[in-house]
Formats: sequence, C-alpha cells, structure tokens
Amino acid sequence: MTSFLTPVRTWHRPLVVCALLLLGLVLAAGGGLVVDGRTLLDESVWVKPLKFGFAFALYAGTLAWLLTKLSRGRRLGWWVGTVFALAAILEVAAITVQAARGTISHFNANQNDPVTLALVPILTYGVMIILIAQLILAIVVLIQRTGGPALNRAIRAGLALATFGMLVPIYWMVTEIHPRTVTDANGERVQMYQGHGIGDPDGHGMPLTGWSVTGGDFRVPHFFALHGIQALLLLTAVLSALAGRHAWLRDEKVRARLVGTAAVGYTGLVATVTWQAGRGQSLIHPDMATLSAAAAVLLVTAAATAWVINTAERATIAPIQAGQPHR
Repeated sequence: MTSFLTPVRTWHRPLVVCALLLLGLVLAAGGGLVVDGRTLLDESVWVKPLKFGFAFALYAGTLAWLLTKLSRGRRLGWWVGTVFALAAILEVAAITVQAARGTISHFNANQNDPVTLALVPILTYGVMIILIAQLILAIVVLIQRTGGPALNRAIRAGLALATFGMLVPIYWMVTEIHPRTVTDANGERVQMYQGHGIGDPDGHGMPLTGWSVTGGDFRVPHFFALHGIQALLLLTAVLSALAGRHAWLRDEKVRARLVGTAAVGYTGLVATVTWQAGRGQSLIHPDMATLSAAAAVLLVTAAATAWVINTAERATIAPIQAGQPHR
C-alpha cells in the first residue's frame, strides 16, 4: 500500500495545476447547468465542458502521480507531462469558449465565424498532441519497473487501454465523414462535417453522458478505455489493503495475477462495446450477439479469477496443514 502513498507535493506540478483548473471548470459548468437554460443538440451547452473537464482532471491527476514512479527518463517524462497538461488545458478551454458562445466545438465547419476558425486548429491538433504525449509517456513507463508486480501490471495495462481510448476518436474523425447542418443554441445554422453517433450522427443521447440511444457511439469505448487505468489502480490498492486480512493475498504474485485477470476482462469489455458501437448499436439496446459477447467475457474473467483465488488459498492452507508457518 505504501507504493501508492506518494506525497502530493512530489507530483508533477503542471499536471496537478491542470487537474485543479479543470476541477474548477467542473464546478462552474455544474452551475451553468442550473442557471443557463440554453441547449445544444438536445443537451445543455455546459454538459460538454463538464464532461471534458472531469475526464481530463481525473486523467491529469493520475499522470501527475504516475510520473513520480519513474526511475529512468524522469526529465523526458516531466517535459512530456507538461506538454500534455498545456494541451489538455487549451483543448478544454476551446470547448468551454464555444459552449459559452452557444455553438459547436468539435466538427464545426462554419467558415463565417472568426472565433470558430481560430479555435478549430486547437481542437484538431490538440487531440493529436495529447495522443503523441500519451504514447511517449506509455513508452517511458514500459521501459522501467515502477513498483511491485501488481502495480506494474495495472499501470501498463491501464496505459495501453488509455492509449486505445485516445485513438478511437481520431480514427472516427479520419475515417467517417457525415456533413450536415444543425442549429446551435443561438438559432444559427452551423455546418458540421462529423458527429459522434453511428447510424444516427447526433445520437439523441442519454442524460449527462450524451451517448446515443438511437445508434452506435464511439464515445462509449473512448470513455471505458480512457478510465481503465483508474479502475485497475483502484483494484490494486484494494487488494493491497485486503492483504492484511487475508493471508492468501499477501503474495504479491497472487495480487498481480488478479490484476492481470481484471485487465483481460476489462479489455474484453472495451472490445465488446467497441464492436457494439461499430455496428451502429446503442449501449443500452444490445442485441443477442452483444449480450453473448459480454457474457463470455464475464464468464472467462470470473473463471480465471476463481482459479487464481482457489490456487492461492490452497497454497496458503497446505503449509499450515503440514505444520509449517506460511509466509
């Protein structure tokens, strides 16, 4: 558990500042939801800044902590982390400006709005900069050991999932073009070249998330993959805490196997929702094929987890039955 307890003052400062700024935006956007009745594509203009602010704050905080674990490439990691923080702040700032103006941020092809024309390069190239920074940080982490086996496995699997999650929207922007005209919160007609939905470009989304309920939506695998690292790190911390109560969990290799099993299961979940979205199917309206795939992932993960636990418990009991203390 001590491997998680790195003093906050040692965390990567630009990323910490980024996370704090974006958490402040989350509070401000939450207030906007209450006092501002304007809507954009059937949801409050402040939903998108709130979602992006929260997601980037959480991920920036995770990276700020992760960079304290580097033993090699620390200087490179610091500079790339700083680039990531600046790019994230600019990206979310551009989204917020457009939201405050009551108009579209991503996919906006309006050539008559000078503000939009100035912000489109930030929204377009900011994503690429963030992805490149993510790839470099992932490589830096992969070339070294950042902790025990369980923590190493959680970090590496989590970074791989997050990288995939960042690739999904770029793939979508490059491969699918759906030009159309929509109405913004000011009643102005805005030309768009893309949308989030598959089958229904604008999606008619779920409350808060905005994910499509009438078609597929690549924001679903983007979300699950991006935040897989937090789920795996949380699991690692919980297993470490439980090791004090359960003898079979005190072996670091057992905890690493459980984390690895969870990582495989989580990857299966991401693969399933990606496949589902690609077929133009809403997350909340799965067909039998999707349900079967999800069930298979669940059964394999549960069986593997049960095998690891059973094997670990028997290994703990055997020395006791033989009259030898287990370590």
